Amino acid sequence: MGGPARLVGLTTTIPVEAVFAAGFRPLDLNNLFVSHPRREMLLDAALKAGFPQSSCAWTRGIFGAVVELGEPDMVIGVVRGDCSGTEVLLEALASRGVEVIPFSYPYPPDEEDLEREVSRLCETLGTTMSDAARWLEVLSGPRASLREVDRLCWREDRVTGLENHLWLVSSSDFAGDPARFGGSLESFLAEARRREPLSGRVGIPFAREVRLGYLGVPPISTEIFTAAEAAGGRFVFHEVQRQFSMTAFEPTGRAGTEGAHGTEALIGQYLSYTYPYTIAGRVEDINSEARLRRLDGLVHYVQSFCHRNMEDVVFKTGLELPLLTVECDCPGELTAPVLSRLENFIQVLGENLG
Repeated sequence: MGGPARLVGLTTTIPVEAVFAAGFRPLDLNNLFVSHPRREMLLDAALKAGFPQSSCAWTRGIFGAVVELGEPDMVIGVVRGDCSGTEVLLEALASRGVEVIPFSYPYPPDEEDLEREVSRLCETLGTTMSDAARWLEVLSGPRASLREVDRLCWREDRVTGLENHLWLVSSSDFAGDPARFGGSLESFLAEARRREPLSGRVGIPFAREVRLGYLGVPPISTEIFTAAEAAGGRFVFHEVQRQFSMTAFEPTGRAGTEGAHGTEALIGQYLSYTYPYTIAGRVEDINSEARLRRLDGLVHYVQSFCHRNMEDVVFKTGLELPLLTVECDCPGELTAPVLSRLENFIQVLGENLG
């Protein structure tokens, strides 16, 4: 009898279908780090290993989690299309005996280049593109349920911004078990559908809730979602989390055909995933969803010492709604200046509601 499936760490969203097809269990290392009860210990381990204080806390936390916790012993890192520090992170892990696999999203997005990269990943893991594509159908159920969670957040106002964030971001690895993940998700949906709309809650200081969009990488402090609701707003759009969940992509065609669940659909899904490609492509998606979800304003979260802080150069020329940029460094509570700026932004939007 075989033992439990081997854990494979992920630094961000990759074609997770390939990991499942190879018989491995994916583990999002961001979730491993940020949910650990002694996160400071993991950050300190990276500093002791030589990571500078001015490096991203996510990068330090991932390194510390893998080294200090002793697993996983294989890590897939996205070296093009996510974090500029992932190459060094992978080398640092490899120097400590961790098996590392680099993965790159092509820039600009290109179908043939992406297919070659996914094929290489499958071959490295010991599986095939066809086997990976079959997992599209397996994961289509949980992804449909995630799409419903998102709908209950923005259209029916029955799911909080934090709940939507947590479910969407957890789909990067489906908690290592899509069947169990899907069961838990269905239980949550059954409970959420029975709720009264959150938009009707008492104590909102404005004519109605301020409807916000969250842009950028998932926050290292989830307090941003509860703080917004305490101030009279609610995040009803989660840009990157929604992209992580692949709920923006729906395969077309007859089940079992290349167009529905074949390799063409697998590549199409990860070409439609906006985050690793151009900022202009993300702007188009954000503006479209902002109109659909009737947003009042946008909050761009940036991580300290991250190259993505420069995205505002493009965001400020292309986005159609007021934009607030907030920056955070380490896990924990939001700083007083960040809280104050978020509350003031919501206040101004709320006082000018039409």
